[in-house]
Amino acid sequence: MMANGKMAGWVESLPRVRGRYAFDVDLSRTVWFRAGGHADVVFRPADVDDLAHFLATRPADVPVTVVGLGSNVLVRDGGVEGVVVRLRQGFRGMQVRWDGARALVEVGAGALDMNVARHCRDQGVGGLAFLSGIPGTIGGALRMNAGAYGHEMADVVVEAKALDGDGALHVLAPDAMGLSYRHSTVPEDWIFVSAALEGRREEPATIAEHMEEINAQREASQPIRARTGGSTFTNPAGRKAWELIDEAGCRGLVRGGARISEQHCNFIINADRASAADIEGLGEEVRRRVEEKTGVSLQWEIRRIGRHGRWPQDGGEDAA
Repeated sequence: MMANGKMAGWVESLPRVRGRYAFDVDLSRTVWFRAGGHADVVFRPADVDDLAHFLATRPADVPVTVVGLGSNVLVRDGGVEGVVVRLRQGFRGMQVRWDGARALVEVGAGALDMNVARHCRDQGVGGLAFLSGIPGTIGGALRMNAGAYGHEMADVVVEAKALDGDGALHVLAPDAMGLSYRHSTVPEDWIFVSAALEGRREEPATIAEHMEEINAQREASQPIRARTGGSTFTNPAGRKAWELIDEAGCRGLVRGGARISEQHCNFIINADRASAADIEGLGEEVRRRVEEKTGVSLQWEIRRIGRHGRWPQDGGEDAA
């Protein structure tokens, strides 16, 4: 598929790669909110070397944005300028190495958190079942120090590898990643490509039971079958975001096609063909009401990317 006219100039300058470029890609077809605009270009690199080559030789003025599974991201209606990188097959490897009762799990950044949890269960690796409660990829989990059910990535990361904006590879120890609650200090233009996670020997049946408990808790407390982006706001120190939202009277609040979940009011749902502007606007209204009621300024956990305004074209290639 050829690039459209408005992109032709810089698209012609993109480097030759072994992976695949796709143009004018409708990201709403794959992000979990099922809302938002198109990416100018989506690049699926073949492997780490291919991605490094792209970063080293791309036009310096072309923005690069990484989108993983699309579970914790809101793509604005005007779409995403430049190149969206999506890590696929060449970044999903998993391998377990044992040192006595200690396991070192080497995983690609494109691996789904749930798949890593299942692989570890099957290999008898305990300590990583919490990943089954985090929708997304390992790369995204590293970027935001994702956590669930009493554990977070900072508890298990031994080492991470990332490419900087020029394609140079960096090997990062945990103390170099600046991991804190839903945050890391790794530069925004660096792209995680793999990680080594620490686990311990445990019976697969015990791990499976723990994963089933996590799934049951999620089913009971979260609207996991709805079109949503997961937790909308981070928890302020000493408080729960959902409690503050409830206190401000926002449970069930509606804006356009977007609604605050009645089941868990720190979730925004695309209830009826919501635009990204509906979703973001509803989130901002919740922030305003919570601050007015409680004095607390909620901070977005969902990553919002792209341009405001409506994408001018229909159609576009599927990002899957």
